Amino acid sequence: MKLDYKKTFILGLGFFSASIVWPIYNNYVPIMLEEYIESAALIGAIMTIDNLFAVIFQPLFGSLSDKTNTRFGRRMPYLLIGVPLAAIFCFLIPSAASLASLMTFVIMMNFSMSIYRAPTVALMPDVTPSPLRSKANGIINFMGGLAAVIAYGVGGFLYKSNHAYPFYMASVVMVVALILLYSFIKEPKAVQLEEEEKVHQKDVSKNRSLIFMLFAIFFWFTGFNAVETFFSLYGQYILNIDAGDASILLTSFSLAFLAFAIPAGFIASKLGRKKTILLGIIGALVVFIPLIFIRNQLMICILLVIGGIFWACININSYPMVVEMAPKGGMGTYTGYYYFFSSCAAIVSPILFGWIKDMVGSYEPLFLYACVAFVLAFICMLCVHHGDISKEEMEEEKIKTIAENM
Repeated sequence: MKLDYKKTFILGLGFFSASIVWPIYNNYVPIMLEEYIESAALIGAIMTIDNLFAVIFQPLFGSLSDKTNTRFGRRMPYLLIGVPLAAIFCFLIPSAASLASLMTFVIMMNFSMSIYRAPTVALMPDVTPSPLRSKANGIINFMGGLAAVIAYGVGGFLYKSNHAYPFYMASVVMVVALILLYSFIKEPKAVQLEEEEKVHQKDVSKNRSLIFMLFAIFFWFTGFNAVETFFSLYGQYILNIDAGDASILLTSFSLAFLAFAIPAGFIASKLGRKKTILLGIIGALVVFIPLIFIRNQLMICILLVIGGIFWACININSYPMVVEMAPKGGMGTYTGYYYFFSSCAAIVSPILFGWIKDMVGSYEPLFLYACVAFVLAFICMLCVHHGDISKEEMEEEKIKTIAENM
């Protein structure tokens, strides 16, 4: 059993196209909103629309895609509708001449993205055998990280020439990605639920594992999102550095995640997904606990690089564990569950830590807060007993590796 790297990279184009949009959207839409709105709180609320839509619509469209059966496939119809619409509204955002038109384009782009994001991600487990999904997810997340780097780097350069160019670039990338996905990815035929599969869905042990897995996802994204959201302010008020230097420090975490995304999938094929995630959580705690006390920039940078590596071990293997628990024909629904809990964390955590900061009057508890969240995630993961790679599949992987090295 061998991963089809060409197919996986083409699959990754769907994630790539979505990932190139969000840095551009998050960087430049607030600047546009500021022309019409003075309240930073109101701008911040508008910028959470993507997470709100992820909570509401992605589970819906993920589940609908499981029940869809057309000559274009189950997932592809949602891409064929959502991607062109998202590209059109992304293209129109910089041309908005009023707050009403800007809000219309922003809302419609977010809704259009919600149509196809869960079905796109669900394509990976649809066409990838179970023991290879961590490897495939590593490649797909690598492409997502690469898209973000391009969005920040090339997008920033284009923005200096013309404020509309980054949005045009994202729109073109989305359309090209759709054409390639439609041309090269052939979906398996729609899966018909059999009677034993309906019984399988009622497996109490598996349902309990799913619940603990989803709460583990919620807790580690709770810790991660707080650090991601408030680190620039933490740098300014606790480390006494400017926002630019704080951003560079946090970029070291993201680059380490990007570099280790693919190896994290390979590690899981040897150790198993659960052990790899638990190792990642322990590693993140080993990094975050010293960050509660350390104020030296070089040491912080080194620890954040190590933290990015362990974050890859967690993040790359969590989604494959969730869809491993899905019954036949349920990949889209379980993909929606994954996005519901991770998006809830993105909404709740900044508000919760912001309240804590207001209570104590300082950003100093940031990494303590992250540690508590990761401890809760660790406890939840200990209660997960399904979704891993089987011992037989790991043995097969080891035999294949030995044979390739002979």
